[in-house]
Amino acid sequence: MKTWRYLPYTVLTGAENMAIDEAIMDIMKKNNPTEPVLRFYGWKPTTLSLGYAQSYAKEVDAEACRRANIDVVRRPTGGRAVLHQYELTYSVIVPESEEHVKGTVIESYLKISQGLLKGINAVGVPAELVAHANSSHTGTAACFDAPSWYELVVEGKKLVGSAQMRRDGMLLQHGSIILHFDTELLFRLLKLPNEEVRQRLIKSFKAKACALDEVWMRPVTIDELERELCLGFEEIMGIKLVPSVLTEEEKLKSEQLVEKYNSQEWTMKR
Repeated sequence: MKTWRYLPYTVLTGAENMAIDEAIMDIMKKNNPTEPVLRFYGWKPTTLSLGYAQSYAKEVDAEACRRANIDVVRRPTGGRAVLHQYELTYSVIVPESEEHVKGTVIESYLKISQGLLKGINAVGVPAELVAHANSSHTGTAACFDAPSWYELVVEGKKLVGSAQMRRDGMLLQHGSIILHFDTELLFRLLKLPNEEVRQRLIKSFKAKACALDEVWMRPVTIDELERELCLGFEEIMGIKLVPSVLTEEEKLKSEQLVEKYNSQEWTMKR
């Protein structure tokens, strides 16, 4: 049976989390072939993450972020803004040729989403996969306002937001499983024309997105959710997860990359 490395839940800054994901991908490419990685993490302090191509100047209210003590980090992956506060984040880092996720972006999204779905269903959440893009997206800067290919929803509301990048034959996909949403805070951190628009977008967002605590049958801890997600990935992928830690090489590389993710040059590059 194929084995993957499993890096258990840790809580770090946004810059550290993004640096570790990229470092694992870079070292995996350098040392190829090597074991794929499934990693779980949280964020402290609360962080607003931007997709790689988003405009900081146009979409982030920097003063509001400072007042609320919110960090801002730019992800290496695409997508829109996510407020990382009460959540479990996952990342999957594998060679594109890995048999369990090879194929197109949509095909790999499907396989990873099936693993997530198995775990989320196991904790009593009636999620399902959407099988087509939602064409009604309103174009706001916030993620979770519309489901895309093979993402998880409950009664049409987006539950898990994911983003993927591919580079030099490697695949990195990470995503947020939100336990609780502070929607008002998220929209205070984004630049909007006026309060009327803000309230309208908040109402629209709440109609399109949900957190676990809105749909679970009983409260679920991060530990329980992580455990069931691991079992889901093992079953869907046909793999064995082996608990692991960062290698010394990965630690060194991530320490170097933290400087990039902490820099204004990177965060405000667009």
